[in-house]
Amino acid sequence: MNLLRPLKIGALEFSNNLVLAPMAGVTDLPFRELCREMGAGMTVSEMVASNPQLRASKKSRQRIQHSNEPQPICVQIVGNDPQQMADAAVYNVAMGAALIDINMGCPAKKVYRKQAGSALLENEPLVQSILETVVRSVDVPVTLKIRTGISPDQRNAVRIAKIAQDSGIQGLAVHGRTRTDKFKGNAEYRTICNVCQSVGIPVLANGDIDTPHKAKQVLEVTGADGVMIGRAAQGHPWIFREIAHYLEHGDTAPILETNEIHSTLIRHIKALHVFYGENSGVRIARKHINWYLKKENYEAPGIKGINRLNSASEQLKALGNVLNVTAEEKIIN
Repeated sequence: MNLLRPLKIGALEFSNNLVLAPMAGVTDLPFRELCREMGAGMTVSEMVASNPQLRASKKSRQRIQHSNEPQPICVQIVGNDPQQMADAAVYNVAMGAALIDINMGCPAKKVYRKQAGSALLENEPLVQSILETVVRSVDVPVTLKIRTGISPDQRNAVRIAKIAQDSGIQGLAVHGRTRTDKFKGNAEYRTICNVCQSVGIPVLANGDIDTPHKAKQVLEVTGADGVMIGRAAQGHPWIFREIAHYLEHGDTAPILETNEIHSTLIRHIKALHVFYGENSGVRIARKHINWYLKKENYEAPGIKGINRLNSASEQLKALGNVLNVTAEEKIIN
């Protein structure tokens, strides 16, 4: 059985079943475009607040920018009020979204304190109300991202999944940890397997999938329709290419040439400078530089030096020095 295959969600079809997880502060337009180029079949935006008062904020406007982004465009919304969530879905569809994803998995304190994200798993009637209201409000597929439950002794993902399916949700992504686990310990996949066996809609397995071998193992163990990759793509967006090759051919993909890794990094940083403007772009680029260089085993002093710089030209020059590439090698044709 070919584990690499197109992913169908409602009337939409994605080129493959490798999905970039929505991550706040990470999956902006430049990173989504890069991961699609590197083999992700589907990417999802950073979570967008459903509160209409936040819609005009700079952060919200940046999160819903989709200029030149390949379709289908997928936007994740977060909140706890059914009508606000429905209104946010309508708004984002009008802005170009072809799929709306609902966040009920984020364990961050600032989200949990607002009784949103993974906090909603504690209130199954509210979950049902939000899902039904959002599904009724738009004509595009609506999906849901959850965790395996509230805590290790309160894993209610199967019940939530059944509520979701009955509410008209057309796809699920399940992170293999509970709300109280946050990102500690190891993801478990038994609950994801149980979810897959309990519903008839596509299910994506998420959590600790950081190598092609692990992706294959998780697909086989859970029976999931695809995998969702989050932190493993940070500083390593070509992981999608590696997984796709392994699932299709059964062997390891050719290692990326050093100059391709360097040029990809430089191109990504330049795109961040353009997208956010110099001041914000330089600041946001720092974490991506950190991730790339650490994964490529560059020395910490070089990274620290780059992170002290405040201009785009200085940042690119210092990065070029660390990578030991010439100005000509930085240019992407």
